[in-house]
Amino acid sequence: MKKILALAMLLYSWKTQAQDHLYVPRDIEAAFQNQTRSKSGLPGSKYWQNTANYNLDIEFNPTNRLLSGVANITYFNNSPDTLKEIVFKLYPNLYQAGAMRVYPIEKEDITDGMKIETMKINQSPQSMKEVSIMGTNMFVPVKGLLPHDSLHFEIHYNYTLNKKSHIRTGAIDDNSFFIAYFFPRIAVYDDIDGWNKIPYLGTYEFYNDFAHFDTHITVPQDYAIWATGDLQNGRDMYRPNILSKLAQAEKSDTTIDVITPDELSKKLVTTDKKEHSFHFIADNVTDFVFALSDHYQWQSSSVMVDSTTKRRTRVDAVFNPSHPSYDHVIGEARNTVNLMSHYLPKWPYPYPHETVFDGLDKMEYPMMVNDVPVTDTLGSFTLTSHEIFHTMFPFYMGINETKYGWMDEGWATVGEWILTEKVFNGAIDTFDVDGYASLAGKEMDLPIMTPTSQMQGIYYEGTTAFAVNSYPKPGLGYLYVRDLLGPELFTKALHHYIATWHGKHPIPYDFFNCMNEGSGQDLNWFWKIWFFESGFSDQAIETVKDSQITIRSKGRKPTPIDLYITYRDQSKEKIHRTIEVWKNGNSSVTIPLHSNKKIEKIVLGNYFDVDIDRSDNIWVNK
Repeated sequence: MKKILALAMLLYSWKTQAQDHLYVPRDIEAAFQNQTRSKSGLPGSKYWQNTANYNLDIEFNPTNRLLSGVANITYFNNSPDTLKEIVFKLYPNLYQAGAMRVYPIEKEDITDGMKIETMKINQSPQSMKEVSIMGTNMFVPVKGLLPHDSLHFEIHYNYTLNKKSHIRTGAIDDNSFFIAYFFPRIAVYDDIDGWNKIPYLGTYEFYNDFAHFDTHITVPQDYAIWATGDLQNGRDMYRPNILSKLAQAEKSDTTIDVITPDELSKKLVTTDKKEHSFHFIADNVTDFVFALSDHYQWQSSSVMVDSTTKRRTRVDAVFNPSHPSYDHVIGEARNTVNLMSHYLPKWPYPYPHETVFDGLDKMEYPMMVNDVPVTDTLGSFTLTSHEIFHTMFPFYMGINETKYGWMDEGWATVGEWILTEKVFNGAIDTFDVDGYASLAGKEMDLPIMTPTSQMQGIYYEGTTAFAVNSYPKPGLGYLYVRDLLGPELFTKALHHYIATWHGKHPIPYDFFNCMNEGSGQDLNWFWKIWFFESGFSDQAIETVKDSQITIRSKGRKPTPIDLYITYRDQSKEKIHRTIEVWKNGNSSVTIPLHSNKKIEKIVLGNYFDVDIDRSDNIWVNK
């Protein structure tokens, strides 16, 4: 009997371990074996990543939208591999005739893409006949870049910026432009996939190495420029009155009108030259973008982001004076940067400035945001906070959005939810939760761990598997874990992840393992069910008797239990249980009632407790 009992306990132990084991694909397992990653969540002893220095000289003509550039790039191979080709990303080729893309392009925006005029490698001319360009990828053969060696590229190029088909970049109006992806960029070569050769089709986003940027941008007189990085030659570009107000803003909690409509009309913004070459430097960032206008207003303020060092981050709102709704964006941006530094993720804002630019999109970049105007104050804040929250994920953390869109969009989503609730005193931000609820458990509801690039074009009732898996579903997963751990322990675990992987390239397993280590809890049971497996959430009130309520989980995916009880005397009570009540795989939970008062009504679930069938979530005492 003892032997049978021991065997049963051993089998139970094996079963429990198997249930909590996260499936690891062969390529990820190889990274563990090669010691570039570790199962503790820390970078492996042999972790490496490549980098580059970009010296960019850009001329932009606002009249014909021609961008001409010279890119001097020094690429450092820190990998153990000898590289026999270098892969570049030419993102403007999204607008090239015949290019693969998801979004339609206006006929007048279809171009020849980025034209590579000449290329030199280590000062030797490179024959373009040997270079292969396929869509947004350019393949350049090299003799062999040895480990811990470098190559220098000098590339002369040009392309015409799109005017109407605005996909994250392009003309805003005749004299305002948001310009991203404007230079030949060396793709990421990493320890998992080697070269990132996934083409850019306009939907899923980007994966870039951390690099140093030294950029000169030449534009005609009267154009101001905002960009990633710090302006080096402000005295040569702006008049003293502008610089004085900017310096004031960098020390002020109040809003300063750096460029006013009056100064614009009187041309009192830039110095008296026919053209200006703005010089920016940004170090250890994953991207560089810029925006320009000759008629945009500029509001600025700053926030103390580090209570220890008293370091401040300047926050800018740059917009068309004809868009009065943008007046409140500066306050929204300040609020977001402040709350990110001191509330969630409670990490000092990592960059010296953040600019929200009045554009035609909803898109984030290091130190820059390209946002449409939104008249509704709640809607405007949710957009502003979402895009600025991306500063941490993917930029500070170096996430591969092309494969794991949920590792940044899910965080921006839960950040938007939590910050909105904080700023608007409990208001609910409804972003995309209903979209997930409508798709949950259906054929097109794929596991979150499905690579983002494999979900292209899967549509269902106005939403997509790509959108659901990138935004609300992972956001809810993070929200439920925060509820389970409590804000303090959750923040501790999140800080362990951030401190371990900022400036590097974390993958999902690095995140899962860091959160386990940082919290001191094995959360694999939840990661497995919520991120790796199919299924749906569906709770029901099963019985109410003998001073207790039994809740049944009719679906596989766990959500918190929220009970809203109304008694006959119209008093109310709320009962909450975290997802931990479902940890053991049980299908029901019994909750005791501690009041002897007669119940009139019970409602199960709140907005964030996703439930595909709420018809059995109300119990009325008859």
